[in-house]
Amino acid sequence: MPSMRIVLLMVAIICSKKLKLAEGARAFFVFGDSLVDSGNNNYLPTTARADSPPYGIDYPTHRPTGRFSNGFNLPDLISQHIGSEPTLPYLSPQLTGQKLLVGANFASAGIGILNDTGIQFVGILRMFQQFALFQQYQQRLSAEVGAGEAQRIVNGALVLMTLGGNDFVNNYFVTPISARSRQFTVPQFCRYLISEYRKILTRLFELGARRVLVTGTGPLGCVPSQLATRSRNGECVPELQQAAQIFNPLLVQMTRDLNNQFGSDVFVAVNAFQMNMNFINDPQRFGFVTSKIACCGQGRFNGIGLCTPASNLCPNRDVYAFWDPYHPSQRALGFIVRDIFSGTSDLMSPMNLTTIMAMDSNI
Repeated sequence: MPSMRIVLLMVAIICSKKLKLAEGARAFFVFGDSLVDSGNNNYLPTTARADSPPYGIDYPTHRPTGRFSNGFNLPDLISQHIGSEPTLPYLSPQLTGQKLLVGANFASAGIGILNDTGIQFVGILRMFQQFALFQQYQQRLSAEVGAGEAQRIVNGALVLMTLGGNDFVNNYFVTPISARSRQFTVPQFCRYLISEYRKILTRLFELGARRVLVTGTGPLGCVPSQLATRSRNGECVPELQQAAQIFNPLLVQMTRDLNNQFGSDVFVAVNAFQMNMNFINDPQRFGFVTSKIACCGQGRFNGIGLCTPASNLCPNRDVYAFWDPYHPSQRALGFIVRDIFSGTSDLMSPMNLTTIMAMDSNI
């Protein structure tokens, strides 16, 4: 009998350790596009990928990971701030067992709010597919920790949703006259995007998300790819800037409406436009030598085509606000994450992530 008691005690200790791991670190789930894809597209039949040098040159391994960054990406930096391991891409074979308790990244470069966005990239994970994988993840998590504990982990998780930029640059404005631009004026298109985005966020709530950071689009007209193709002297492209400035306030209002509908501050709007414009307008104040020229690329502003082993490559990524023609550098992302955690209500609505973490720790 004493040996039986010892076995039961060991089982109890193992179970309590498992539970403590789930309770100690908050799970983190990521959905969206290339700004937050940590490598899912490496496993997909698509040209939208970052699996060759010089991507990852400043990552700890100095090797490409599938992140569209010279090093860490936005989810990585948020994970570091909340004291968590980085979330693995859901398609990674390493995402098994206890790793499931950390969360998962479902993002896929090239996608948008609309299913016809990014059709040129072929086999990418559109939002309905990302959500199908999230449901599959929850089944796997339930098998690991039990259904009740799995639901608690999902309900208590932090979620990041980054969508919308591709609906403009790789859909509406992808050619001088696109199918969507024939169908809608820019304000009409923005309203249509918001109506579709509302359905996506409502579905995310139905799947158990209770604390979601929703990033607005950045300053689409100021990225090197647009400066290279549409700007005369390096000024931000007005049409794209205006589109972002119509879309983003509508997004904030929509998140407020959903919060009122659900009776809780589920959705937190992140003013990515202003966060980026701060260092784009005054790069020197942030220690950058340029916010117009990409570190990696070719042509005007290094903004033509993709970042490849044959591209121009700057020697010091820390002094460039943009890593490639579309994506901020790791150091620029650090300033965005700082604003996510400590930004005032004009940047984080209704509250910043530090406030959220403090509130949620008391629940």
